[in-house]
Amino acid sequence: MKKILEDERLSKLNHSCAHLLAQAIKHLYPDAKFWVGPVIEEGFYYDIDLGDKVITEEDIPLIEKEMKKISKDGKRIVRKEISKEEAEEMFKDDPYKQDLISRMNEEETVISCYTQGDFTDLCRGPHVETVKELKYFKLLKFSGAYWKGDAKNKMLQRIYGVCFDTEEDLQECLKELEEAAMRDHRKIGKNLNIFMSHDLVGKGMPLWLPNGAVIRKNLENYIYEKEQKLGYKHVYTPCVGTVDLYKTSGHWDHYKENMFPSMKVDEEEFVLRPMNCPHHMLVYGNELHSYRDLPIRIGEFATDFRYEASGAVKGLERVRCMCQNDAHLFVRPDQIGEEFKKVVSLILDVYNDFGLKNYKFRLSLRDPEDKEKYFDDDEMWNEAENKLREVLNEFGIDYYEAIGEAAFYGPKLDVEVKPAVGPEVTLSTCQLDFLLPRRFELSYIDRDGNKQVPVVLHRAIFGTFDRFTAFILEETKGVLPLWLSPTQINIIPVNNEYHLEYCEKLFENLKDNYRVELDDRNEKLGYKMRESVTRKIPVTVIIGQKEVDNNLVSYREAGSEETTTLSYEKFIKYLEDKISNRK
Repeated sequence: MKKILEDERLSKLNHSCAHLLAQAIKHLYPDAKFWVGPVIEEGFYYDIDLGDKVITEEDIPLIEKEMKKISKDGKRIVRKEISKEEAEEMFKDDPYKQDLISRMNEEETVISCYTQGDFTDLCRGPHVETVKELKYFKLLKFSGAYWKGDAKNKMLQRIYGVCFDTEEDLQECLKELEEAAMRDHRKIGKNLNIFMSHDLVGKGMPLWLPNGAVIRKNLENYIYEKEQKLGYKHVYTPCVGTVDLYKTSGHWDHYKENMFPSMKVDEEEFVLRPMNCPHHMLVYGNELHSYRDLPIRIGEFATDFRYEASGAVKGLERVRCMCQNDAHLFVRPDQIGEEFKKVVSLILDVYNDFGLKNYKFRLSLRDPEDKEKYFDDDEMWNEAENKLREVLNEFGIDYYEAIGEAAFYGPKLDVEVKPAVGPEVTLSTCQLDFLLPRRFELSYIDRDGNKQVPVVLHRAIFGTFDRFTAFILEETKGVLPLWLSPTQINIIPVNNEYHLEYCEKLFENLKDNYRVELDDRNEKLGYKMRESVTRKIPVTVIIGQKEVDNNLVSYREAGSEETTTLSYEKFIKYLEDKISNRK
């Protein structure tokens, strides 16, 4: 979809269309009052106080009809500058506009408003010349929204819409939105019983259901196996730490606003951990290390907690409780390049397994013109940034540099992946850190018997299992590969009386090695087949008389209408190949 906020013309259109919506609402509901109606990436919205009236699906076509009527009338949109006193008088009966006016700076003596026919609203603009330009629009959805985003305030009604210059652009947008709705991992997660949320647990705190637990466990096994082969040692550490731990690491000063409030237990003050690096520093420091021991790779599937605004949480994609595929690599300075290269190789290997192709690398660097928020060591920064550039250049990887986006302790590499729909998401990261080992007084003994400080690479390949699962669900529309699917095989007899016994034997033969179900309900074959399709089961086995008589297995893959018939032995070979390839 075209990026509305980045396109001056589209931004004007959508801003103006928000006013068109408000004017239509005012015609239909004369007592309506309005808060704000900004342009957003997906179009526009307006927050409206309709008193006791609650917008329903039936109201939307009526509002659109009135908007079209106003548009055809073709009134000019006229800008007028007024004083603060004039604005207060003009909107004296509107508490929402009065609130906006009262919060304007004293220097802002001139206020602009826009009038189109019988409707006037406060606005900085800009707008299109006439409402006649607002032809190709669509109201998309509606929801409740607290005034000023504060749950203590009144609930307003928010109506979303989008506007384009042509019917073709509008239809293209609507098609993309329809595709996005089909791929929304929240909808897929609910339909396939993968995860849930509940107000009693809290916003941004997903509960993984049995089907989701299977997916997550298989992802864990997959990456654990790869990390083991690369020499990672996995640990378990507590999901809380003392405030002093995060003061030592520096996160208390630099990251406190993203952490949950501290809690006092006996004489200690604890906080839910937002990241695992402080714990892993202590694990490394538990033993003396020689230069020969390095690199030491400490990995963990660790539950972390970060504060996200309630309006920002989204399914598994943006959560307050997450499980990171985390690791910290302790290396000598001369090992930085080689170890960073291995991390990049692992990222590329995983992306190849999952068929991810549309991604780019972002190298986040310190802003040399604004060093105040970064650890003060020019030599360290220059050395670290050059090392990362060298490796990326050696790989021949396309990347771009993001000045001022580095962490406070070192530069980092992020991999931004473009999903099937929606904006890019960051999955994998690798951060170079010269500071944290110093703060925890970590060391190793070099070949001359002197103490040296190791360098740490923070890295996450999946990022979090939560976000990666959300991404994969949306990429596949819930049709997961055989190795990852909660139920891999569904066996359906054509007729229970004649074919169930064979199906039961088949089930017994498969159940020890595969996640298999037997649908022995007394329902019609078509009904059971449709349900298997709806549940996105990768392989649906259909057993009739031909299969019973000849010891055969007939099956359909998810998304296919084609039935394949094999001997039992070849069917097992087919399953083994699909799972071993992990594609």
